[in-house]
Amino acid sequence: MRIGLGRVCKGVLVSEAEHHLWGVRRYELTDEQWQRLAPLLPPQRPWTGRPNHNHRTIINGILWVLRTGAPWADLPERYGPAGTVSSRFYCWREAGLWQRVLEALQAQADAAGRLDWDLHFVDASVVRAHQHAAGARRAGAIGG
Repeated sequence: MRIGLGRVCKGVLVSEAEHHLWGVRRYELTDEQWQRLAPLLPPQRPWTGRPNHNHRTIINGILWVLRTGAPWADLPERYGPAGTVSSRFYCWREAGLWQRVLEALQAQADAAGRLDWDLHFVDASVVRAHQHAAGARRAGAIGG
């Protein structure tokens, strides 16, 4: 096995693996994901009015906010104005676009055999339980 020394950038040794990942952002869509998603979105250039900001950049901004949990105002500038990104998110939600995209991607995955409808998960961390369901001991309980 050959171990490369990598590149030296501004006096810092950078491994070949790290150099390969330059330009890849943590919360952004890959080219493959974008190719599946792009046809499901509204036209980039509307029939009238000003052209939209790039859909891919806007969606990457939406993903950044959703994955980090940060407020819209903290959105990095590379994704465009926070008002534009949040407005697009809410407008598309109101129009039902996100539901249609989900259904279309599920249909594509199901047709390709990549979706197992028998496997389901429920995230209980968002399901409110009654205070008595929190594990407190009660009279007559086994072991209690």
